[in-house]
Amino acid sequence: MTSREQHRIPAADLPPGAVRRAGPWAVANRDGDLVATSRRCRHQLADLSEGTVDADGCLVCPWHQARYDLDSGAMVEGPRGFLGWHGPTPGYTGLIRLLGKVLPLRVRRAVRRGDDVVVEG
Repeated sequence: MTSREQHRIPAADLPPGAVRRAGPWAVANRDGDLVATSRRCRHQLADLSEGTVDADGCLVCPWHQARYDLDSGAMVEGPRGFLGWHGPTPGYTGLIRLLGKVLPLRVRRAVRRGDDVVVEG
């Protein structure tokens, strides 16, 4: 099995707005536009493949709702919390947001091939 074959998921498992794991990638369906990003949030390394795509087309972290631009991988909104706390943390959130811009998520194109979605590159 090649590495390319390992980075695929069934297309039926990826309806619009969903995010699923394909190896080291979080594959998102943004209203039919398929995009893959690296899976670890820049905040506390949450698995972004367990996140969602919001109404603005951003990938949302499942832990503290940090939001990422799916085209650039940059964090566009910082996390809302720290560890078990889910609430405002203005200074900390600004610092993490800066980190998310300096170290954006890796972004790859994902395409539908038959019954599967495959991460390219």
